[in-house]
Amino acid sequence: FQQELDARHDKYERLVKLSRDITVESKRTIFLLHRITSAPYMDEILTEAEIKLDGVRQKILQVAQELSGEDMHQFHRAITTGLQEYVEAVSFQHFIKTRSLISMDEINKQLIFSTEDNGKENKTPSSDAQDKQCGTWRLKITPVDYLLGVADLTGELMRMCINSVGNGDIDTPFEVSQFLRQVYDGFSFIGNTGPYEVSKKLYTLKQSLAKVENACYALKVRGSEIPKHMLADVFSVKTEMIDQEEGIS
Repeated sequence: FQQELDARHDKYERLVKLSRDITVESKRTIFLLHRITSAPYMDEILTEAEIKLDGVRQKILQVAQELSGEDMHQFHRAITTGLQEYVEAVSFQHFIKTRSLISMDEINKQLIFSTEDNGKENKTPSSDAQDKQCGTWRLKITPVDYLLGVADLTGELMRMCINSVGNGDIDTPFEVSQFLRQVYDGFSFIGNTGPYEVSKKLYTLKQSLAKVENACYALKVRGSEIPKHMLADVFSVKTEMIDQEEGIS
């Protein structure tokens, strides 16, 4: 029993470290994607982001190897933070490309690894992985991880909207606003029936939507009379006023 418990605790710690690496690399990918609003070479940034996400998926492959033959739900708390951040990064990249939301099935299809992936990347396999050098590795994102990742995505879209306004991009804020309304409606249907974390993030989602709608209002009503380089200043002042009214700042 002692050996079994020690092995389980060691595996849990290894998964926590992998989750931390996945979180860090996913955040770096998101920061890179935010440069699209100001960079002239959009395709180069998307290509670089795809390379970074491939690196994140190789970390997820190691997680799948650690969980081989185990009940994932026993170790879910160790990896959920990293998986949420990965969902956020992938969905952000997908929105920039297609202006739509990636489905959970599409994300899970990217997390099926063949023996070539295993042999190419797994230079220091765990004891479990050594026993299974052939076959297919897979890790499924749970619905809760997907929902929480999408909820975090709305904050990145709000920042993308602000950056777009600052660069004189008039179309992106309206596209983001329409998308966020649909996401907010979807989360509203879940309401209190979903996990506790989802209902907790609904307030932040509402704040992001309010700020984006405020930007669209400023563009629609006063956009023609304000020079493009001054739109960001008007928007930032209005955002501070909203925060003060809500008691945030």
